[in-house]
Amino acid sequence: MEDFLTAQEAASLLHLHVKRIQALARAGQLPGTRIGRKWLFPRSRLMASLGPSPRSEKEAEVEISARNQLRGRVTAIALGGVMAEVRVQIGANELVSVITRSSVERMGVKIGDEVVAVIKSTEVMIGKP
Repeated sequence: MEDFLTAQEAASLLHLHVKRIQALARAGQLPGTRIGRKWLFPRSRLMASLGPSPRSEKEAEVEISARNQLRGRVTAIALGGVMAEVRVQIGANELVSVITRSSVERMGVKIGDEVVAVIKSTEVMIGKP
């Protein structure tokens, strides 16, 4: 069965405003179907329409200002409807990060991946090198 995204989920995935997503769908530039007053986007067709990323792995690296960056390996991922719990082994310690499910999917985070946990205040974000 096809996995569909709402306009809000598609906007989050593509880092665009929801109104822009709807306008692109109306113009036929994004694969979407309007049902009543709502737009639905087939995840597989939406991702395929983006094509492969033109950036090389080196170009995709980002330098950030946060000092608290901890490298580790993903040991478990628990996916919810909107959020995901990512467990990262850092040395003898385990860190748990709660991030959006779409972030896990967009970055392609899998068990065994090396990631960087970025700690700022009370939030823990995950970056995949």
